[in-house]
Amino acid sequence: MTVMFNPAQPVFYRHPAYIPGGGERHAVIDPATLATVGRFADTTAAEMEAVLDAATAAQRGWKRLDAKTRATVLHRIANRIEATDMRRCAELMSREMGKPYPEAIGEVANCAGAFRYFAEMARDEAGKVAGTTQAGSFQHARYEALGVSVHIMPFNFPILLMCWTVAASLASGNACIVKPAPATTLSTLEFMTVFEALPEGLIACLPGGAELAGALIASPKTHAVAFTGSVAAGKAVAMAAAAQMKPAVIEAGGSDPMIITANAPLDVAAPGAVTAAFHMSGQVCTSAERFFVVDAVHDEFVGKFVAETKRLRIGNGLTRAEIGPLVSETARAKVIRLVEDAKAKGAKVAIGGKIPESEPTGWFYEPTILTGCTPDMAIMREECFGPVAAVMRVRDFDEAIERANDSEFGLGASVFTTSLEEAMEAADRLEAGMVWVNNPLIDNDALPFGGWKKSGLGRELSKLGLDAFRRSKMVIIDHKPAVQGWWYPYPDDWFYEEGGRKHV
Repeated sequence: MTVMFNPAQPVFYRHPAYIPGGGERHAVIDPATLATVGRFADTTAAEMEAVLDAATAAQRGWKRLDAKTRATVLHRIANRIEATDMRRCAELMSREMGKPYPEAIGEVANCAGAFRYFAEMARDEAGKVAGTTQAGSFQHARYEALGVSVHIMPFNFPILLMCWTVAASLASGNACIVKPAPATTLSTLEFMTVFEALPEGLIACLPGGAELAGALIASPKTHAVAFTGSVAAGKAVAMAAAAQMKPAVIEAGGSDPMIITANAPLDVAAPGAVTAAFHMSGQVCTSAERFFVVDAVHDEFVGKFVAETKRLRIGNGLTRAEIGPLVSETARAKVIRLVEDAKAKGAKVAIGGKIPESEPTGWFYEPTILTGCTPDMAIMREECFGPVAAVMRVRDFDEAIERANDSEFGLGASVFTTSLEEAMEAADRLEAGMVWVNNPLIDNDALPFGGWKKSGLGRELSKLGLDAFRRSKMVIIDHKPAVQGWWYPYPDDWFYEEGGRKHV
């Protein structure tokens, strides 16, 4: 299937007066076959301005709606997601970036929950009434929309992560401008039809690259930024947003540790490690990349880890395969560089470590387990973002915690143990925004998602994710107007007296 997106097809949903697509044309390449999947055109500056003007106008009406009405519209979006046949969108995603089809269809099917959660959260969490500091005064805080939010999306979860922040922003009363990753523009455009229930102009999807993202952040017509991507790009986005005094939610990836303690249930830990390390070929921000295995169980765990890894199938994401290609040649080249550096410094390849002979075309790499890894290896310092697990032997639980924290990243961390003491200690001591014990990678709409250190700023999901797209306002109302005793002018006896003379 080759999908040709006509430049005349509106990407600004339900507003044919604005038809972005007048810029440079780009081919979308299937990383499994290197065939052309489709084409899209960049958004021009003039088109961007027209879209922002329309979004601003639509947002004025949207923010004035009561919370119940906005919630009803968000529930309609969720209903549309659940009722729509998402197979075309999922297939496009697989063809664009290589994701196995079950993961692609699961991603789009799981988006409805975010809209339902934020629809109700925005109704319930609307502000706070404070204990008064003065009799006869009603003192409270309320939340209001920011205006127009910009959503700069990654290639790995282009739909789900968009929905996380778009749902929160819409629930807060904002308009939304989505800038999809170039690698997954087609599936994002396909998904935009679910927003039919929104007022015209309130949401737009504008294709383009870093230049467009920079222009959207810099524009005085936008007021908040949500970004998911690399640390380098996250820093650039954060600095650009800060220069405009705009709030930004930055999810910048990481190099997550996994600890296997002496009390780990190895028959559970091994398949759990396979999923955590190799899910979507390791192209998950919360993939487990650094494994710290206590000496007492090291050899047994590695044996089971390798055995479970051998069960994985490599191939096109639209076949029966768990391990699809990496998104690009550049992504695979980075993985190869990190593996070769580790081998040169003494790491041993327990399994994998090369391009699969069965897949000579495309950007495939075998699921790989390296043992004997040491802190001086680049793979223990950089984000690999590929199907590689770097295993380091440690003396005990305390050393595992110390090694896990020895990183500039702090997104997530995983532990396998049957010891309640170790589980609680890990939750307390690990320097990460999220900790999983015996069940890696899962999330919850009601809990904050985000990292520490260089892994990001702000949070997605939960009340914190809602607060990212709204601002507070303190309101003081005296319902019985009265002249207050502390108002000007001050009584004479309030002034300081010295030697019979008064001094203010």
